[in-house]
Formats: sequence, structure tokens, C-alpha cells
Amino acid sequence: MRQTGRPVCRFFYPVAPPPRWRDCRRGERLAHILQEELKNTKMKLPILLTLCLLAGGVNPARPQARRTRTQTEQTRSADRERAKREQAVADSLAHLKALRSLDRLDFALEADRLTLRRGRVVFVSSDTNFVTLSGDMATVQVAPFMGGGPNGIGGITLEGHASNIRVRTDKRGNTTFSMNVFGRGISATLSIRLPAGSNRASVSIDPNFSSDRIQLTGVLVPLDESRVFKGSAL
Repeated sequence: MRQTGRPVCRFFYPVAPPPRWRDCRRGERLAHILQEELKNTKMKLPILLTLCLLAGGVNPARPQARRTRTQTEQTRSADRERAKREQAVADSLAHLKALRSLDRLDFALEADRLTLRRGRVVFVSSDTNFVTLSGDMATVQVAPFMGGGPNGIGGITLEGHASNIRVRTDKRGNTTFSMNVFGRGISATLSIRLPAGSNRASVSIDPNFSSDRIQLTGVLVPLDESRVFKGSAL
């Protein structure tokens, strides 16, 4: 029986399209889709170009922001360097004043830290813990407690005459001041160490008749600039 239908090839007339015909139709559909995509691409091309131009206009803002941050960092760095220089000048002036007070035998070492014999560190008030020298009269006051004690302010106050005073400065600019103090309740050797470029100093107190060595650390200032509060001496 002769079959009717759209001829696909030169010999056969199948009712249903053969696989090759289906492949041809699929190819046509793909071609149609590609054509539509190309049309859409042509329509979107101006938009893409505009976006690229906008992106090119935005990018230069990033280097500007980097330059702004860099300038800010440079300003902060310059401020820090200036503050360091100012602090170094202030420390040098304070160091010169401390040296002058040692030479004049008129100083006060106001301590904010007390180191006991076994290395125990106690933070104390610089108003009530100090070593002073005025001429040949020395005062040593240690008051780590809040009230009470022999001096009435939480510690002990000892006075004595200073002798055998020696001052020595090494090649690095560190100064050592030593003296012997004898008086009621005190017989000890005091050694003050003042590092170069600062008025931060420490004094070691070595009793002559015991090994109860203590150390006071603080700032060394002229006696007339000190703010110490003296308790009742023995």
C-alpha cells in the first residue's frame, strides 16, 4: 500500500517524521534561538557599553580613596614622630634638672614602686614614699600601708646625716649617686641610679646591720618641686 505524507527523502514516505527529520527540525529551532539571542545581544550592546563607561568613571575614585588614606596615615605618622620628639626633649630637660639637683644635694626621689628583698613589687603612693636630701640631712620614708605605723601614715620615717657622698657618670650617660646615712633608727648605704635621658630613677637602701635590702623607684626632682608628705620621724 502506498503511504502518503510529506516526503523526507527520495524513497520513503513515513507517517511519522523519521529521526533525521526530527533532527532537522531541532536544528531549525536552535538556529532560531541563536538568531533571537543575537538580536537581544545587539539590543543590549549599548547598555553594556554604557556600563563599561560608568565603570571606567568609578574606578578612579578608588585610587583617590587610597591617596586619602595614605595622606591620613602620613599625617598620623608625622604627629606620632613629633610627639616622640617633644617627649624626648621634655625627658632631656627633666634629666638635666635631676642631675643639677644631685649636684646641689637638694633633691627628692618620689617613689611609686617598692621592691622588697625577695623581689616582691608593691605599688605605692609617691606622696608618702620617698628619699630626700637637703645639704647633709637625708630623709627616708617608706609607707606602703594606709594609715597607722610609727609615722602615723602607714609606715616609717627615718632621718640621718649623709656622708661619703659620691657621684659618678659612665660613658653612656648613666649617673650613680651614693651616700651613707646615719641617724636614729637608720644606718644604711643609699645608691641612686639615674639613667641617661630621663628623670626616672631608683634608689637601693642597704642596711649596714641586716640584709633587708629594699628599692624605691620613681622620679627624681628638685626638692622645691616635690609634693611629698612627711610623717612623724623616729
